[in-house]
Amino acid sequence: MDAITRSAELELEIQADPARFRVLTGDRPTGPLHLGHLFGTLRNRVRMQDLGVELFVIVADYQVLTDRDVADRLAETVEGLVLDYLAVGIDPERATVFTHSAVPALNQLLLPFLSLVTVPELQRNPTVKDEIAHSRQSSVSGLMFTYPVHQAADILFCKGNLVPVGLDQLPHVEITRTIARRFTERYGPVFPEPDVLLSAAPVLLGTDGTKMSKSRNNAITLGATADETARLLKGARTDADRHITYDPVNRPEVSSLVLLAALCQGRDPVAVAAEIGDGAAALKRTVIEAVNEFLAPIRARRAAYAADLAYVRKIVQVGNERANAIAEQTLSEVRRAMGTVY
Repeated sequence: MDAITRSAELELEIQADPARFRVLTGDRPTGPLHLGHLFGTLRNRVRMQDLGVELFVIVADYQVLTDRDVADRLAETVEGLVLDYLAVGIDPERATVFTHSAVPALNQLLLPFLSLVTVPELQRNPTVKDEIAHSRQSSVSGLMFTYPVHQAADILFCKGNLVPVGLDQLPHVEITRTIARRFTERYGPVFPEPDVLLSAAPVLLGTDGTKMSKSRNNAITLGATADETARLLKGARTDADRHITYDPVNRPEVSSLVLLAALCQGRDPVAVAAEIGDGAAALKRTVIEAVNEFLAPIRARRAAYAADLAYVRKIVQVGNERANAIAEQTLSEVRRAMGTVY
């Protein structure tokens, strides 16, 4: 069964019995989250949380070091990430938000997991190849090379059985499934083989016409003010055709702006384009109004949480405690299965 068909089945299963699913998802704290994250992953996390799926959100601070020599202003970035989560609707009463480095038992799983995969299997992973190609480092670190195995530990420490990803992340999850299966074959059943829930996330371009990215300074962040958002969108690339249409293949920059307005308004992008009519100025005005109206309540919630960082830190502390308890229990099961309890 292909991943798309299985994802459609999983959506029905989630609707019927959300409580049997445990999702692990998260982000590297390399900078503030933006509209691409919001429409790409964050809204789907909130949707699953609200359906009753058990949600674990990892702030993968160790993974910042995969392609960076140092992690600059990490504590501040981690707090900003958690503020973004809370602002968009992640509920700490129903979701576990925790930091990677605070759960040592999770990282202990990396050693037995590495014994279950071969070097050629890691070398063939297309996602790792792409990340290495775009790495800022002159040579590849061991952490970068073993990134899919560390991600398997992230997923399996809490026995996550559902991983929402885009198509480009399928090879990572396949390695996780392989590790879970081989552990069972070698030592006995401890881990589930997680299913992939494919995301139908829209692709939003940044203001420069390339992929919206934290590292390219072309994104509208969730913490941006209304004025900052307007300034960035006024400078967004369009094209020479004055008539506004939604044609992602032939007019990617214009279509991305139209799509952004449509997502914020909950409308069809073709209808939005038809309503705008002519002129890049009219397009940008529509997008600015739609984005600022959509982000207004998110910004208000973010500002309220930012005024009480002690509460935000407490959320992370509680999440770390819960993740640690689960990781210790899982590691105990692993030791028993492997016969390393002395």
